Amino acid sequence: MRLRTALACAVGSLALIVTLPTPAFAATGSFQYSYTGLGGARHVENLTDPPSGACLNLPGTAEEPGYAPKNRTDATAIVFLDPDCEGDTYYVMNPGKVLGDRLKLRSVVFS
Repeated sequence: MRLRTALACAVGSLALIVTLPTPAFAATGSFQYSYTGLGGARHVENLTDPPSGACLNLPGTAEEPGYAPKNRTDATAIVFLDPDCEGDTYYVMNPGKVLGDRLKLRSVVFS
């Protein structure tokens, strides 16, 4: 009886050790966009290896939306005009997609 209990404990412990937490996935590459800063100067921002599945509010886009996104990651990016990946205005950018100054964005999520 004790052998069976000891064996069950050993198997259970081994199962816990083998079951490691899965790492968070990230898109590989960079996502680039531009925004207008103080005094009307154009700034270019890069998000390098952004996390997948998390909504990212883009720095520099609180007052005016960003523009000219370039998805140089290996993941699909969904860009939104509104912060927090909300609203009806969004655009799906496949990997490698480059868009012009007319597309406005404030947040992005990667698949």
